[in-house]
Amino acid sequence: MAAGLDLRACLREPVEIGPLQRVLVPTGIRIEMPEGYEAQIRPRSGLALKQGVTVLNAPGTIDADYRGEINVILINLSDERREILDGDRIAQMVFAKHERVEWLPVSELSETKRGSGAYGHTGLK
Repeated sequence: MAAGLDLRACLREPVEIGPLQRVLVPTGIRIEMPEGYEAQIRPRSGLALKQGVTVLNAPGTIDADYRGEINVILINLSDERREILDGDRIAQMVFAKHERVEWLPVSELSETKRGSGAYGHTGLK
């Protein structure tokens, strides 16, 4: 069984996306989740591979207190115009449990072997 639920475009008329253009595509879906969960909006691998269309802010997050329609920000990374039709599968939605943290101000952090080493600091292997 797939982890992601397909999200489909809910359109009155087709939407064209030019190369490197982004569009907001409605799905016609509103949801309610329990507190402590989020819905993650992720690209569909087939759409990305075959057409070069993907979710721009992947993964997008839908918070548990959001009650509006779910829309998906798509971007066309191909060099050709693409068309999104009503009912096209445009993304997938995965639900995840998350923890809330309580931030505390401190004057210093504990030491680690990595320290403040940033991007690529842990090596390539």
